[in-house]
Amino acid sequence: MKWIKFRLKTIAEAEDIIISALYEIGLEGAQIEDKVPLSAWEKEQMFVDIMPDEPENDGVAYLSFFVEEQENENREETIRKTTASIEEKLKEVKQFMNIGEGSVSVSETEDIDWINNWKEFFHQFYVDDLLVIPSWEEIKEEDQDKMILHIDPGTAFGTGMHETTQLCIKQLKKYVTSNTEILDVGTGSGILAILAIMFGAKHATGTDLDPCAIAAVEDNMKSNHIDQEKFQLLIGNIISDTEIQNQVGYGKYDIVVANILAEVLLPLTPVITHQMKDGGIYITSGIIDDKEQVVVKAIEDAGLKVLEVTHQGEWVSVTARKEK
Repeated sequence: MKWIKFRLKTIAEAEDIIISALYEIGLEGAQIEDKVPLSAWEKEQMFVDIMPDEPENDGVAYLSFFVEEQENENREETIRKTTASIEEKLKEVKQFMNIGEGSVSVSETEDIDWINNWKEFFHQFYVDDLLVIPSWEEIKEEDQDKMILHIDPGTAFGTGMHETTQLCIKQLKKYVTSNTEILDVGTGSGILAILAIMFGAKHATGTDLDPCAIAAVEDNMKSNHIDQEKFQLLIGNIISDTEIQNQVGYGKYDIVVANILAEVLLPLTPVITHQMKDGGIYITSGIIDDKEQVVVKAIEDAGLKVLEVTHQGEWVSVTARKEK
């Protein structure tokens, strides 16, 4: 079996957005190459005594996606169609952020077990007293009484390992109550909404642009024994789609959590305040540290009061309240 490799040249800040955009056309499991320095937490996970010297970060990133060659399909036609779809998505992303060069190259690679090879890099870990564990690992005896999140991310969405997700988890623990109605914007694999329910929330609604989120959320709900009636998932753009805004509802959420990117939080924030109750809490992350003040200003300009700004590595979470 052979694979067609599509390699994109971009910038590190655009990685997450481009990966999310290309999920929409069926490209999953991105291979990322960049020179972004490892965080202290990432270094700890490497289990080596002496870290090698890291190259100077030039901001450039390469994203590679792999498409299986089919015997009954014309290879050149597959390349042409896929390249055109990639370029169209990159054009969309360019409208609201810098993506660098944005070039696409194509090559061929031999058979590799892309679906399972990544598993060697994902192991159980802790967020304070929460244990996050994949299905292929055993729960240790000393962890039996901990709150446990079972997560199998597959080739798409998050695992909870990223600093931005952990920042949101810590804030959710502070604010979720038994009466909480929560909205998770850009829910992905549903981690934050599922954890909010595990923390005691009454009900969660999630929105995402990617239809692949449906299967990911369903799998993770089953793994964590979440009642189907407690989590509603809607596919669409809540920033610009009034139908999605109407389905989500207005003035009904005690907490809105949005772990996205600063570039998306800026247009989202003035819209999402309409979904919040007076006194509702707005938890944001996905903010690189040099964008902190831009996001804080956008939140304040939307009429919200900033309660707390927390940091982990180079990432920032801003928590605010909609004043009565």
